Amino acid sequence: MSPVLFVTGTGTEVGKTLTTAAVAALSPEPVAVLKPGQTGLGPDEPGDVAEVVRLAGPLVHGVELARYPEPLAPETAARRAGLPPLAPDDVAKAVAELAAEYGTVLVEGAGGLLVRYDERGRTLADYALACRGLGLDVEFLLVAAAGLGTLNATALTAEALRHRGLPLRGAVVGCWPAEPDLATRCNLADLPTAAGAPLLGALPSGAAAHTPATFRPLAAAAIAPSLGGSWDAAAFAAAHHPA
Repeated sequence: MSPVLFVTGTGTEVGKTLTTAAVAALSPEPVAVLKPGQTGLGPDEPGDVAEVVRLAGPLVHGVELARYPEPLAPETAARRAGLPPLAPDDVAKAVAELAAEYGTVLVEGAGGLLVRYDERGRTLADYALACRGLGLDVEFLLVAAAGLGTLNATALTAEALRHRGLPLRGAVVGCWPAEPDLATRCNLADLPTAAGAPLLGALPSGAAAHTPATFRPLAAAAIAPSLGGSWDAAAFAAAHHPA
């Protein structure tokens, strides 16, 4: 059984959903994608799981455990809506059930690693630890912003994972700009150092506009072989090396 892969980010709007979709689209085995808490959407609006399924294909099984209408951190959104938060044991049970049926399970968090999901301050990291408590192997994939400021956020997230004994498989740049500035180009060399893990991809800006037919080849070209693609980190860095 492959490790359950938790997808977190250096912050909000960094490309977690697109990265999750890219990994799902490239999986050689049946995939389940779980979103513990979706915020900022009404009952009938398509959320992140629906976007992953749209891009990665209908064979991907998507699960959303809770939804809160206001675009806030899950704990705040749940409290304001008068809805129950998600307990780590409940999330772990749902993940374990998926892992028993699907070869690949991806769990997409909300915002960054330490965003609060309940009044006790439990986070996506606590969900991963609860999964480990059920005997599941877990790993993290960190989706990083491309530009100035990302190195600090990447290093802090990686440090928080190490402190909890949670392995970081690597980092992915969730939105690589069409015209990267100097800081963005330099970050290609510096992100692996900040993360203490390899850079495993760089998704181009505008990826969300693709159809399923065009998204998979885009994902293959933007994601490293260890995640099912053909992206070459060294060649990409060389092509964007600052003068």
